[in-house]
Amino acid sequence: MRNTTITIDSQALTHNLALIKSKLASTTKVMAMVKADAYGHGIAHALPPLQDADAFGVACMSEALQVKACLQQLSIDRPVVLIEGVFSHDEWQLAIQQGFGCVIHQQQQLDWALANQPASGSFTQTIWLKHNTGMNRLGFDDEQIITAAQALNEAGYRLILTSHFACADDVSHPLNKQQIDRFGQALKHIRQFAPQTLASLCNSAGIFNFANEHHDWVRAGIALYGGTPLANQSASHLGLRPAMTLTAQLIATHDIKAEEAVGYGSIWQANQDQRIGVVSIGYGDGYPRVVKNAQVKLQDNHQHWHLRPIIGRVAMDMLMVDIDGLDIDVGNAVILWGDAPHIDDIASQAGTIGYELMCRLTQRPIRVVR
Repeated sequence: MRNTTITIDSQALTHNLALIKSKLASTTKVMAMVKADAYGHGIAHALPPLQDADAFGVACMSEALQVKACLQQLSIDRPVVLIEGVFSHDEWQLAIQQGFGCVIHQQQQLDWALANQPASGSFTQTIWLKHNTGMNRLGFDDEQIITAAQALNEAGYRLILTSHFACADDVSHPLNKQQIDRFGQALKHIRQFAPQTLASLCNSAGIFNFANEHHDWVRAGIALYGGTPLANQSASHLGLRPAMTLTAQLIATHDIKAEEAVGYGSIWQANQDQRIGVVSIGYGDGYPRVVKNAQVKLQDNHQHWHLRPIIGRVAMDMLMVDIDGLDIDVGNAVILWGDAPHIDDIASQAGTIGYELMCRLTQRPIRVVR
């Protein structure tokens, strides 16, 4: 067996959710974001340890149906929210039928909601109304948001005003205050005619950086999975634990001579005679092809662990590492990311973010839960 494995740490997921909750007022609820197959961790693996969340957020209808089916199998009663809303009138009707919560961020969605209303008491009767406060992706502008809120309120919908930070990972970025102010002004205006309106502004970064803006709901994503949401603080500094460990094994070793090259393009060349190892993972499994100065952790024959650099180019099915001086054999374990190296470190060395590495893992590695 190739033994390329993604191990999901259930206790880490539960720990991270509890840590997030500890930062909130008792009245603030948590939506756990499980879109993109729970950030690559697997819906079925992530839902049980996250069952203390107050709702689950997804990006599209297929994800919502998958999450609901899994929740039913696990006898977990939690609502599901489509954070981009529905993409057709038929999907709106299906959302009503399934009792999904929906974000409304554009006029067509608003029209569908006004034309076809859910039964009183349905979770779909609560609309997550999206305000574009400066992210400039989705949402109604400052004037449109009031008009939309008035129409929905008059139709009998309950409202949760929501928006999304663009730069919350950088606490000092000036756009944060602008977004907070615009959101607060809209919320104050809407509550004049719909006083029971709730509010949701904070993503993972906002949870840690803007305690005064937690409002009624926060939407936790990357922090649940043990990645840092902040620009200048590590996950471990925040008290978050990685929920995913990516492992493989050594499948070959070679002794090479000085000036011999390794891998495609021969971009790495030995300065001296040395020993290299081949590891059973590559970009076909989701490990990034382009990394600079990245390391892996290898276990030697004495059960000791060593950080060693990747050499040459990462291939589709394998990568090479420097094992010179180690007492190590074919079959020994290799950690690509976990506690160390951390996924955020590998992401930085690949010029990306931990979110992407989690989400782009393929189905080839074996998934296990501990």
